Formats: sequence, structure tokens, C-alpha cells
Amino acid sequence: MENSLTQGNLLKAMVRFSVPYLIACFLQTFYGMADLFITGRFNGAAQVTAVSIGSQMMHMFTVIIVGLAMGTTVSISHAIGAGDRKRASSAIGNSITVFAVVTVIGTVLLLLNISGLLSLLKTPVEADEAARQYLFVCFLGIPFIAAYNVISSIFRGLGDTRSPMIFVGIAGVFNVGLDYLLIGVFSLGAAGAAIATVASQGISVIMALLFARKMKNGVKLSLSDLVPQASITKNLLSIGVPIACQDGLIQISFLVITMIANMRGLAIATSVGIVEKIISFLFLVPSAMLSTVSAIAAQNAGAGYHDRGQKTLRYGITLCVGFGILVSILCQFISPQILSLFVKGEPQVVHFGAQYLRAYSMDCIFAGIHFCFSGYFSAYEKSMYSFAHNVISILVVRIPIAYLASIYFPENLFPMGMAAPLGSFLSALICLGLYLNLKKKI
Repeated sequence: MENSLTQGNLLKAMVRFSVPYLIACFLQTFYGMADLFITGRFNGAAQVTAVSIGSQMMHMFTVIIVGLAMGTTVSISHAIGAGDRKRASSAIGNSITVFAVVTVIGTVLLLLNISGLLSLLKTPVEADEAARQYLFVCFLGIPFIAAYNVISSIFRGLGDTRSPMIFVGIAGVFNVGLDYLLIGVFSLGAAGAAIATVASQGISVIMALLFARKMKNGVKLSLSDLVPQASITKNLLSIGVPIACQDGLIQISFLVITMIANMRGLAIATSVGIVEKIISFLFLVPSAMLSTVSAIAAQNAGAGYHDRGQKTLRYGITLCVGFGILVSILCQFISPQILSLFVKGEPQVVHFGAQYLRAYSMDCIFAGIHFCFSGYFSAYEKSMYSFAHNVISILVVRIPIAYLASIYFPENLFPMGMAAPLGSFLSALICLGLYLNLKKKI
């Protein structure tokens, strides 16, 4: 299915694109949330910590793949906007080849370095073995995770976010059922959560492939499209690699903060792990808007409708800021209740987690701004802008403030939680300056 994003009511086009994508992202994140929730219902803090650390590692790999796949989405969108179906086919074929290579290399490297990763993260000894089992199973399932996200990026480039939503929705039902069976009935703990996640991702990939064979959109893939073409591959990587590096660095900063938290004991490690999961859920709206702005602005850039792309950016920022303010206000009042959903009989975890969430939730406001800018920059093949502002934010604000807060406020996680929103605020200011400069050149 192909949807033109260059004509008609812009706000309706954004809703039509973003809502199915948001639901699909929610369902995909629901895998990890369900793993954490159900593990907490049947196990103690050690198993919960193992799942939170393991799933955070997997989330890092997933966002890197999604970032790299942004090159696929933008390249296809440009071709569709310009009416060049042949170039769209070449972009799809080259993407498949590139990601096949990346997936094989990534899987082998990660499987060989599980112990080193857990040691680097200062994983509490109580959770080490369970985290090791979780990562081993999930790393084996990386081909499924990569395949689903690449296929989804192709659909998004064609303007279709509804189909991936259906695939991941069905897989989500399987995930919850398998979680209760493997964790609750068979008492497999973290390993059971990992098996459920990988099996569910495999189901979503199979459905996506079956559907893709029946698509009728004027884009026909041939074997010759799988052969790397220098110009196509270079374009894919020039857009996707900076975004992947940006997302990877953000996740590394999260892992560094997790490491700092893990050094402060099991209760704080567990509370930070749970809040990171909650934040990844809340960030689905900014993430959906990033992809929406990127795809719509890219199609319009390909068609030469630059004013429409700029208007898309403004709408995206407005929606994200409104959502962020609402979330931040709610978290000031109901953070303990939210944390209590994930643990029972752990008052310290709820106490520290509520402090951390109250501060961290403010990041939803400012992150939404620079997410939208990043989507816009990607549409104009300026992914290095996004990479630059995130590196500055991480090195100047996020990690230093988190570290200093852990030293000067050892009994309160609120100051450490402020590292993220302050970092995003700096990113938003840098993005505004870069946008005004880019606007002059378009």
C-alpha cells in the first residue's frame, strides 16, 4: 500500500501516518513492559533487575537498527515524492542487503561479549546469571528484530504505517500469553521473558513477509535491486549512520546512568531500570512524531514542496510539547502508583523510582522538540545535525549531571533524573539554530 503525503490536509495526513505508527511502537514496547510487569508479579527484585538491564540492552540495539533504517525510509520517500519507482525499488533492495550484513555481524559480536557487557554495566551479582540468560536468548533473536524493523521502515517510506501496526498487534497477543505461560506456569523467570519476546518478533516478521509479497504499489523488487549500488548505498548510509550513531550514543548514556545506579545497590538499580522502561513507553509519542515528520517532509522535499515540510515540523513540535506537559504534570502526582504496578513488597524501589520519574518525565517536553527537528533534518539528508546536538548534550549535560547528582545527592534520585530534561533542553536550543540556518539554504 502506498499513501501520498504531498497532497491534501496536512494535519489529517500526519494523524493518518502517526497514529498507526504510534500504536505499533506501543505494542512493540509492550513486549518489554509485559516482560517486566509479569516478571515482577512472579519474581523478586533480582529477576526484575535482570529483565530491565537485559531489555535495555536490546532496546539499545533496536533503536540503532531503527535509526539506520531511517535512511531506508527517507530514500524511499524521496523517490516516491519524485515519482521514481525504480529508485524506490533499488533503495529497498540495497537496504535488505545492507541490513543482512549488519545483522550477522552484530549478532556474532553481541553473543561473544555478553559477560563483558554485564560486567561493564556493574550488574548486581544477584541478577547476573538471570541477565546473562535473558541476553543470550534475545541476541539469538536479533535477526527477527532487525528484519521486522527494516520491513517496517520500507512500509513507512511508502506512506503505510497501518500494516506494521497489524503485524505487531497480533504478535503482542502471543507475547503476553507466552509470558504468563513461561514465567508464571513454568517459572523460567528472565529466560522465559526473553523466549516470549523473540518468538513474538518472529511471528511479526513472518506476517510482514507474507503481506509484502501481495503488495500492489507500483514498486517491484528484482534480484538486481539486491546488488549494492554505490550511489544508493551511500545515500542510505549517509542518512542512517548518523541517526544510528545518535540513537546509539543516547542509549549508551542511558547505560552509563544505569551503571551509576547499579553501583548504588539493588533497590536503586531496580527503580532506575523500571523508570527507564516507563520513559521508553512515554517517548513513543515523540518517536512517532520524529518518523512522521521525517517521512512527510522527505516526500514533500522530493516533490519540491518545502513549505509543507516546514509546516509539518511546526505541527509536530506543537503536538509533542502539549503531550510532554501533560505527562510531566501527571507524573508529579501519581509516580508512586505507577511504580507500584511493577513491584510488590519493595517500598524502597517505589520510593526511589517515584523521585526519579518525577524529574525524568519532564524530558518528554524538550525531547519532543529535538526529536521533531531530527526527523526534519533527516528528510533533508542532514542527519549529522542530529548526531552533533546529541553528542554535545550527552557529553556536556546528561552524563556529568547524572554522575555529580549521584555523589552529592546519594539519598535522592530526583537530581539525577534532571540530567535528561536539561540535556534535551540544550539539544532543542542547538536544533533551533541549525534549523534557522538550514531554512536559509532551502
